[in-house]
Amino acid sequence: MLNTELLDRPIWSALTHDHAHMGQMLGLARRYRSEFSPFHAAETMSDAAVADLMSLIEPGETASLVELAPQDPPPGFSARHVEIVQLVATEFPDREGEFDVRSLSAEYADQMLELACLTKPGPFRERTGEFGRYLGIFDGGRLVAMGGERMAFDGFVEISAVCTHPDYRGRGYGAALICSVGRQLQADGKTPFLHSNADNDVALGLYQSLGLKPRRNLWHTMWEPVE
Repeated sequence: MLNTELLDRPIWSALTHDHAHMGQMLGLARRYRSEFSPFHAAETMSDAAVADLMSLIEPGETASLVELAPQDPPPGFSARHVEIVQLVATEFPDREGEFDVRSLSAEYADQMLELACLTKPGPFRERTGEFGRYLGIFDGGRLVAMGGERMAFDGFVEISAVCTHPDYRGRGYGAALICSVGRQLQADGKTPFLHSNADNDVALGLYQSLGLKPRRNLWHTMWEPVE
């Protein structure tokens, strides 16, 4: 049986399970290597753990944490807090035939990064595409929409980086990609989940229409260095 409590701390869970090889560890703290993601976590938020966490933050870097509650910043940092909703999949509708959805290999890495920089679906760095399966929709040779996998642990896999070029929005590409990624994960025996800003009613409505159910609210905290 899946341990749903691991979903309460998805970054820590990923870095102590499936993604340990993508991370760095110091004492009580872990982080993804910077070429993958700015996500950080600690075993607890004790003074000792936060000190270890601070030592893993690169100079000038904004560290992202996802926890049950907002996290106060350590000395030298300010904090931004965003409430998010975590949704877990039940069953996705079959939308496989609506569009030509293709697997994205390493040869598309530059286009993936370019699309992510334009649309800002969340942190996306030069090796984010290596987290797992990524799928895309093309117009000719141009990548115009994509979505894929991010945090993974103990049978749970996050759907993330779902984005569409502004010139191609309103066509249902995002919904089709969520369903395609989600159905493939379920075929692999995995349980998909994703996150949305709590104030994004449009996105939350879409996700629920696709079979994702709200599980609980979490907090995305960004520690930003004070200049």
